[in-house]
Amino acid sequence: MRNKRIYHNIMREYETARSQAEALLAERKAIAYESIPRLAEIEKSLGMLGVNLAKFALAGDANALKKARELSAHLKEEQQVLLAKNGFSDGLVPFYKCKQCADTGYIHTTSTSSAIMCACLKQRFIDEYYNLSNMKAVLKDENFDTFDIRLFSTQLIESEGLSPRKNMEEICRDTTAFVQNFGKVFVNLLLYGETGLGKTFICHCIAKDLLDNGHTVLYLTAPRLCKFIEDYRFNRESLHEPHEMMEAIDDADLLILDDLGTEISTVITSAALFDIINQRLITRKPTVISTNLSSNGLVSQYSERIVSRFLGNYEMIKFFGDDIRVKKKYTGLRIS
Repeated sequence: MRNKRIYHNIMREYETARSQAEALLAERKAIAYESIPRLAEIEKSLGMLGVNLAKFALAGDANALKKARELSAHLKEEQQVLLAKNGFSDGLVPFYKCKQCADTGYIHTTSTSSAIMCACLKQRFIDEYYNLSNMKAVLKDENFDTFDIRLFSTQLIESEGLSPRKNMEEICRDTTAFVQNFGKVFVNLLLYGETGLGKTFICHCIAKDLLDNGHTVLYLTAPRLCKFIEDYRFNRESLHEPHEMMEAIDDADLLILDDLGTEISTVITSAALFDIINQRLITRKPTVISTNLSSNGLVSQYSERIVSRFLGNYEMIKFFGDDIRVKKKYTGLRIS
């Protein structure tokens, strides 16, 4: 996904930066030409030589082409000497923020007719997608690198057949594989279990790694999504770019829907939720959902159409154990 508004805003920034660099160059040239008149003569001669070089190349006149190149090299050398002697040692070139793409965002190669996106533009998109994901601040503290497995008990829970720590180790392996295979294998995740067991934290871990790899991630809590749906239905004129938000919900590389089941559900929001889930399945856009509801709770709260999509198209990942937020508070352990 490339959000249209974000793309246009970024490209306007590039255009502004490029214009500023070229305006500064024009000012420096004016100063240099006024103090060193010979520079203007050299530039005019180089311009004429450029035209002649093209003519000689087309005509196949190797001798004239050689002489023109030699003269061009001589003039450029004289130009650099004059600039250095008069305090313009950096030459009369624009000071672009990115020398690779000259503040265009794209690099044109001689081997192909198409342009490739510059690393600086990729990074700008990543920065903006962090903002779009609504998670920029929290991801600094909640990611796979700051995950503390010590928070989870090693005591076997007989009904589950393993300990919370062992279960969390398996969850980390599964979600890490989800990230590593993202874009190669179509998988949706539904994280479920009681509150305070790390579901939201794992959602943040997934988001952080995918955002860092240049994917678009949109994070929404279920209550926030439902509020937006209601506002979009009844108050869209007062919303800031509502259509773009709906496009982001459908088109984001990954949609994270957190705290499903805590929203106030209505006929409108329930129908919209089904449409979102179903549309992303059709377009093979992965979704990660977290909920405090059990499978029975999902059945009692949502329509058969929605639950069938979950059970048939999502990998169900169960969280169990003690509330780690309480444990962090009273034991001094922290995820850091």
